Amino acid sequence: MRRTGVADLPLHGGRAPRWLFARMVRLARALSLVILEEFGRSELLRRLSDPFWFQAFGCLLGFDWHSSGLTTTVCGALKEALSPLAPEIGVFVCGGKAKASLKTPEEILAYAERLGLPESFREFPELSRLTAKVDNTALQDGYQLYHHTFIFTVEGQWAVIQQGLNQATAYARRYHWFSENIRDPVEEPHSGIATVRKEKEVLDLTARRSRAVRETLCEMLKEPPEKVLREIEKARRLVLPRRHGLSEADLYPRGLEKVLLSAYQEPPRNFRELLKIKGLGPKNLRALTLVSELLYEVEASRQDPARYAFAHGGKDGHPFPVDRRTYDETVAFLEEALVRARLGERDRLSALKRLSRLFH
Repeated sequence: MRRTGVADLPLHGGRAPRWLFARMVRLARALSLVILEEFGRSELLRRLSDPFWFQAFGCLLGFDWHSSGLTTTVCGALKEALSPLAPEIGVFVCGGKAKASLKTPEEILAYAERLGLPESFREFPELSRLTAKVDNTALQDGYQLYHHTFIFTVEGQWAVIQQGLNQATAYARRYHWFSENIRDPVEEPHSGIATVRKEKEVLDLTARRSRAVRETLCEMLKEPPEKVLREIEKARRLVLPRRHGLSEADLYPRGLEKVLLSAYQEPPRNFRELLKIKGLGPKNLRALTLVSELLYEVEASRQDPARYAFAHGGKDGHPFPVDRRTYDETVAFLEEALVRARLGERDRLSALKRLSRLFH
């Protein structure tokens, strides 16, 4: 399966000035409406779930290519641009940065109830939580999530754009999901990987190569907690292979006994259910993974599953200051093209299409 992506970006301070953010909202709205007019809702989600397209989209809106703020601000601009039109266009943007990310499930349900969407849409809050748990716990690459945006359509397609921060390196990493590319949300669910910083060692339980470990963990958690804890004690006395990147203290993280008891009382049927166990964090899952490797001779992947263009300048003046006149002319062109297209005059949109062919 192709992966859509992980993009690494250095942490970047500051925020978009109000005059620029207002323009970002207008341009994001105009570009999104052109894509919806020309290609439909599925194509908009497909593009947003492509890290390279998303990065170029952010650069077009006026962000520096290397800025981690591109993710949060572009998603914020997109949400502000499309939310008032959501019932009309059938595209819904939920979530955001920090505390806003925690409101994602209730925002999804609010749309479902207000618009009378089918019962199947009530599963989306759980999907939202699962994607966050996968990228924070099942894929342990050193990045703690702090941004989560869940976008879905009336047809039931969905995309996720979320970002984590590595406190030690001050780098951010962005994760993209698209429902149409996913066969199993816990096995290589991302599509493509774009990064400028690749970690030497991670614990990737989403890798196809880790499938045996995922299955083994589910079986192991059916055992009485005391039995698993005895095996952990044995493991603590072993000389650990360096490739595991664990210290002795990592083998008995806080809350592990409660996790084992909970799993024993209600054994998870699959890895997806295992991730939902209350209290199961990265350290607990890492310890259990090592025990499963020692007991059952399975091996988890420790390879990092992870590589743009300026039209209007960058918010911090790199590579050049934002040209407000050109920015406003771009927005005006797109907005007028949309109005004309809806009146049956598609000359401007056709011109854009012909122009894009020149570059191919």
